[in-house]
Amino acid sequence: MIIPKKDKLSIEELKKVEQIASTSECTILEIQGRNRCVYAILGDETQEVMFKRIAGLPFIRKVDRIESPYKLMDSRSALADHRVKVGSMDVGKDSPFIIAGPCTIDPANPKLFLETAHALREAGANALRGGVWKPRTNPYSYQGDSQALEIILQAREETGLPIDVEVMDLEQLKLALDVKVDVLQVGTRNALNYSLLKQIGHLSVGTESAVLLKRGRHVASPNEFIAAAEYIVAEGNPNVMLCPRGTTPALDGYRNHPDESISPLLKNKTWAPVVVDPSHSVGHSDYVMACSLAAIAYGADGLCIESHIDPAKGIGDDPKQAVCPNKIKEIIGAAKIIWNKRYVA
Repeated sequence: MIIPKKDKLSIEELKKVEQIASTSECTILEIQGRNRCVYAILGDETQEVMFKRIAGLPFIRKVDRIESPYKLMDSRSALADHRVKVGSMDVGKDSPFIIAGPCTIDPANPKLFLETAHALREAGANALRGGVWKPRTNPYSYQGDSQALEIILQAREETGLPIDVEVMDLEQLKLALDVKVDVLQVGTRNALNYSLLKQIGHLSVGTESAVLLKRGRHVASPNEFIAAAEYIVAEGNPNVMLCPRGTTPALDGYRNHPDESISPLLKNKTWAPVVVDPSHSVGHSDYVMACSLAAIAYGADGLCIESHIDPAKGIGDDPKQAVCPNKIKEIIGAAKIIWNKRYVA
């Protein structure tokens, strides 16, 4: 990891670094962080001669060699002070970052989503989620509809809230980037789809789109979860948030095995914000508040909660696990109390 003395290397300076790296069959990746650009050495970056030549350049402040399976996501990397911004909010800085909205947007009834969006803005949510395309276990279940993208875009225009949309393939990714989706969500089924993760990282470089990477249900270790995020950052987009959402085996009575307790482990290993999804962890609206507050107590930077103005009229998972906007308001109020106690000097 190369850290320049200035915020960014000039074209001429970068060419000098690339020339040195090429002699050792390495390449240089520029990553635009919030405060500065950092430059990752791709290849066998342990070659001592190359390391010393780059470190000796007058415009280089230092070159770090991090012994870690995820050199960019590591809490000791040059991105350690990077802040992920969604809309006008720095995730995890002053208060919990709350994403809320229905599991699935119903194109046949756009009014329900728009009413939910306005109610969530009034409740204090910071961003809107809404399923446009849906990965479903049963091939005959509703799979989503591209028309729903227009509905969530209308909600963003009317409420001013950023939007979170899950993408599952290259075509959906390109559509989402074309309309400047604020948060590209990667669901649990694609958590280890490395080809998709690389495409997301590469195509979102230079955009305002952050990435919410959910933890795979079968991902056992924090290291594997963080390494999956490394694929995105290594393609040039450092705006990644990690989202625990429950794992297997399911705990009797819950949809999955709640894993909000993983938050301190993740935050000890990486600088990336942790945004917990309590809805999929527990799978029932009755337990969402308890799981949400536990996540904040464990150190999460935010929550991604399914919410619907009338859950019984929702589609997908909404009837069983979505909470009403007034419950979101209650969760936000209680979460802020816990948050403030965490940060008492």
